[in-house]
Amino acid sequence: MLNSKQRAALRGLANSLQSVTQIGKGGVSDEVCRSIDVALESHELVKLTVLETAGLSSREAADAVSEKLGADVVSVIGRKFVLFRVSSKEENRKISAELKLK
Repeated sequence: MLNSKQRAALRGLANSLQSVTQIGKGGVSDEVCRSIDVALESHELVKLTVLETAGLSSREAADAVSEKLGADVVSVIGRKFVLFRVSSKEENRKISAELKLK
């Protein structure tokens, strides 16, 4: 669980990120979750976009993905949301080491 200072720092880092993937009319499928899982493992912080055809709001999509993958929702703004999860590989832990997480 992130505290407000950590969440604010992660929001700042996420400003320059491009969306890794899009959630479309297929919703939060297993394929989309696998793709996001790989991105979280290598980058720790990812930005995602929910298309208008998805049939669910950005908050609903963020909550569903974070629950499936064990990630923290950093922010939800408009059709975009940001997720964070500490990488299981030590060499990929750049952000979590900087923020002194786990």
